[in-house]
Amino acid sequence: MSLSNKLTLDKLDMKGKWIIMRVDSNVPKKNNQLMQRRAVFWKVPLLVGVLVLGSHVWTIQKEFVDISKSLDYFVASVEFAVARFKHENTEEHAYRLLEFGRGQQKMWTMMFLMDLDMGYTICRKHEEDIDHCCLQEGQGEKKLCCTFLVDVWLWFIDFTLLNSTSVGK
Repeated sequence: MSLSNKLTLDKLDMKGKWIIMRVDSNVPKKNNQLMQRRAVFWKVPLLVGVLVLGSHVWTIQKEFVDISKSLDYFVASVEFAVARFKHENTEEHAYRLLEFGRGQQKMWTMMFLMDLDMGYTICRKHEEDIDHCCLQEGQGEKKLCCTFLVDVWLWFIDFTLLNSTSVGK
């Protein structure tokens, strides 16, 4: 069988299905020591890949539900989204968080959807205390309604911004 004809995970319809995978190492031992340690380590990328692919495939059709905005990982996700927004903003002055709108979590995952109102401040982008900075008024006044989708990987304490949109108010 050629490699091009092999069935791979991305070609399977896994919607609504459970996957059981067995990985045999069959590594020879001598005096209770593994003789070919590399054989075990080659399985790690496969298992991690299936975990990553499987978790996202498994969560595709889940619904978002309202959550408490004081939930630890939601608060951390908001801080991450605001920091990324500030970092990627190319304007001279900084934006700051004004208020939370919607706060939701995708069921059975650590994926958070949030609506945040941001205001354009008089402070420059890299000043220390932007949270207490006054908002611009008059002609320079800008307020944005931003929607962020953040995925949190608990095992690695890793945050990923999956999507963001901003619309002027």
